[in-house]
Amino acid sequence: MSEEAEPNSGSAEAQKQGSKMTKEKGKGRYAAAELRQAVWTVVGVLILLVGVTALILWLVYRPEKPRFTVVNAAVYDLNITSPPIISTAMHFTIITRNPNHRVSIYYDRLLVFVSYRNQRITPPTVLPPLFHERHSTVAVSAKLGGTAVPVSMEVVNGLVMDEEYGVVGMRLVLLGNIRWKAGPFKTRHYRIYVKCDILVGLKNGYVGQVPLLQSPDCRVDI
Repeated sequence: MSEEAEPNSGSAEAQKQGSKMTKEKGKGRYAAAELRQAVWTVVGVLILLVGVTALILWLVYRPEKPRFTVVNAAVYDLNITSPPIISTAMHFTIITRNPNHRVSIYYDRLLVFVSYRNQRITPPTVLPPLFHERHSTVAVSAKLGGTAVPVSMEVVNGLVMDEEYGVVGMRLVLLGNIRWKAGPFKTRHYRIYVKCDILVGLKNGYVGQVPLLQSPDCRVDI
């Protein structure tokens, strides 16, 4: 009888050990789950705080778009040869205004070219980087041309007629990347697209300074 009791006693002890290990494993899994939940809670709170801070800064500073106006134009070459290609040499002065009292603007890259009847007639020119102080005005000089550009017969015929009449409509286009700076904070890069529709007084064969017959504020898309 006593010899049969020993195996039963060992079995009971093994069951107790197994139950204890199972409980410890369960507690470990529960602790790990609690830790993961705590980490995700902290991450969520941080994301919410960053979002709220960004929203507050945006509402406080609320940057406005810069404004552009063409104030001066000169044409030194506007020659069409066959097959239809156009060679140009032009110079424009553009005034850009930063209307923001609390926000500065970085122009990290700007390309400028001239189009006529929705076709580019000058190669794109890269302007140097520009930092625009708060509530300030800057004059930008753009020299365009130098390389012949293929064009359609629509452009050729249109320019011939417009130069005979003495009024040529052009579009000065600026493309690039900008950032706003408010205090120590800088935004990500935004694409800027500026379209300046102008009318110049230009007769066939004339070179030099040309009068701006119409130069409203440019359209700015960001």
